[in-house]
Amino acid sequence: MRQVSLRQSWIGRIRLALTIVGLPYAVCKPETRLQLSSSSARSFIYSRAATECVDTPYINTLRTMSSSVAPPPHLKSRCQPYPGSQIKRFPVPDDKVDWGQVWAQYSPVHHTDAVVAKRPTWADPDIGEFSPRFNSVDGGVDRTSFQGEYEVVQAAPLNPRGRTGLAGRGLLGRWGPNHAADPIVTRWKVDAQGQQVTHPGSERPVLQFISIKRKDCGEWAIPGGMVDPGEVVSLTLQREFSEEALNSLSVPAAKRATIHQCITKLFTSPGFQVYRGYVDDPRNTDNAWMETVAVNFHDETGNSVSGLPLQAGDDAGEVTWVDVDSSFPLYASHSHFLETVAKERHAHW
Repeated sequence: MRQVSLRQSWIGRIRLALTIVGLPYAVCKPETRLQLSSSSARSFIYSRAATECVDTPYINTLRTMSSSVAPPPHLKSRCQPYPGSQIKRFPVPDDKVDWGQVWAQYSPVHHTDAVVAKRPTWADPDIGEFSPRFNSVDGGVDRTSFQGEYEVVQAAPLNPRGRTGLAGRGLLGRWGPNHAADPIVTRWKVDAQGQQVTHPGSERPVLQFISIKRKDCGEWAIPGGMVDPGEVVSLTLQREFSEEALNSLSVPAAKRATIHQCITKLFTSPGFQVYRGYVDDPRNTDNAWMETVAVNFHDETGNSVSGLPLQAGDDAGEVTWVDVDSSFPLYASHSHFLETVAKERHAHW
């Protein structure tokens, strides 16, 4: 049994690696996943006849930047009160966040939002009502973590970054990692004559990025969203950007085609991976947490999405181009992502 578990874990990690670097991969039905041979796993070749796998579309290679964002401190995951409620987390001091610190008095509040409890299509059932395969690709749901293998205690996964003061799932649909994708779309700020604007303090060119104002908390953020089961990250990046920043679901079909043409041009251009891993998100709990892949797509000449009229989608209250600047507060870990983009492009921060 241990050998089978390890094999499933490696298959999940192989799938994640292929998704990030842009190579094709296959998603197998649960009942056929164990038929993969070790040789096929090593060579990334899957036999359709033997495994009844369904090929997913090839995605474009992303250029990964040489530098990386340091993991943010586990601070927003202990925010008071829990978002969308008046529920107070059990207070967790800095020195007790790590699960390795023995703390017999720890008694986290248990909370799963009523919306999640109603079991929409994007949410898991409660623990005990189903048997998820944690640390593996469970059917179409990716339950592997960028942090590596996480612990499962009393059938529930433990947040790899430590205590949050709240058990259950809160506002998150999945037990364990909830995978998202954050498209950071940027351009150079220009004046009325079309010349690049330089910041008087840093004397560096100013970047702008498309930002949305979240309806749930009122904070400005990158227009990202959750990865659907079986979906490749590149498609999530483009879909979420279209829906949240351009409201593509509500525009007429003819206009939707124009939008698709413009953003496809940008999203098929070389982008670079800004961050991949755990996100210090206020929705995190002891048993459910956010992880993301953040990718920067830059409109260098300003003739791609720069000309499209921005329109907020269902999850956004407002959407606009915002100057990239350290003084502008952003949701969750998004400020860290923008700082990395600015440094990579030698822009003002």
